[in-house]
Amino acid sequence: MKIIWRKIAEADRERIFDYIAQNSPNAALELDADFDTKIELAVQQPKLYRPGRMRGTREIVVRHNYVIVYRIKDSGTVVVLRVLHAAQQWPPAKS
Repeated sequence: MKIIWRKIAEADRERIFDYIAQNSPNAALELDADFDTKIELAVQQPKLYRPGRMRGTREIVVRHNYVIVYRIKDSGTVVVLRVLHAAQQWPPAKS
């Protein structure tokens, strides 16, 4: 199985890393490593984490403050859709 990071998820991750690294580069590296570890577990056991708030998604809580939203394709590929702070509204509000 493989992992595909959507561009917006990569941007989310980079933004989180940069923000934390301003005050603690080591904490940013550790959190980023936690993201990788959790996603690797999702590849091994795609349904390990809770069902998502959007149909067809699943969510990984990382350190109580961050949520990785992903979808499992029929091929078994894990597609990372977003990496969000828990305080962010998800799913987006309908207009």
